[in-house]
Amino acid sequence: MKIDAIDRRILAALQRDGRIQNNDLAREVGLSPSPCLRRVRLLEEAGYIDRYVAVLNPAKLGMGMTLFARIWLTKQDEDTIEHFVAEVRKHPQVVECYLMLGDCDALLRIVAADIDAYRRFQSTYLSRIRGVQNVKTDVPSQTVKEGFELPL
Repeated sequence: MKIDAIDRRILAALQRDGRIQNNDLAREVGLSPSPCLRRVRLLEEAGYIDRYVAVLNPAKLGMGMTLFARIWLTKQDEDTIEHFVAEVRKHPQVVECYLMLGDCDALLRIVAADIDAYRRFQSTYLSRIRGVQNVKTDVPSQTVKEGFELPL
């Protein structure tokens, strides 16, 4: 499916507000409600819309600290990587995980209540994952930009 300018406007509006009512969305993108809803369904079916989520405030939920952990593995073979990925997926504190091609093998974004909670998580779980050789943690001093919208 190839998308056009109207589809892009629909996607941009849904990125800003995934709960927008179809009538409001249709008005915003210049369509009547039925064709707008049909386009949204087609975008969902074609995989342009992966899912709808609510973006929560981590500080309000007691997880106001974000840390980045760089992971070095003992090996980069398939078994080691698959085991690491499976273990990381078990922990909700790890909100993002990227396998890297640079200096480290993986980069994790982790949320925690405070530095002590992170230290416990690192020593109890993260460092004990079979195949993890080294963990280096970076603590950001300020969040300058955090977004979820893709440029359309």
